[in-house]
Amino acid sequence: MESQCGPRGAEEKAAPVASPAPGASVAPVEPGEPDVRWVYQPVEVDLGDGAWALGRISGWWQDTAGRQWCRLRIGRSGQPARWERFDPARMLLLPVSGL
Repeated sequence: MESQCGPRGAEEKAAPVASPAPGASVAPVEPGEPDVRWVYQPVEVDLGDGAWALGRISGWWQDTAGRQWCRLRIGRSGQPARWERFDPARMLLLPVSGL
């Protein structure tokens, strides 16, 4: 069974991310508190250079155009969490429990 946590044979490394990965969108405005669904969702994020990093989604929000946004923090990046448009090709949702 192949791993669902990034490419096969990928070395685990946490590279700092100074800006969103290529193709990522950053929310133009902060969503209102009532519009956010707060969660704890571990993810693995493609950094765009062949490296993958563990991260966490702490909130979901849908804008008026129907696009889904997530509040993403990439572990050990030194960057605070920020709203990014959810991209399932770049962000792999990991199980919270029950493997």
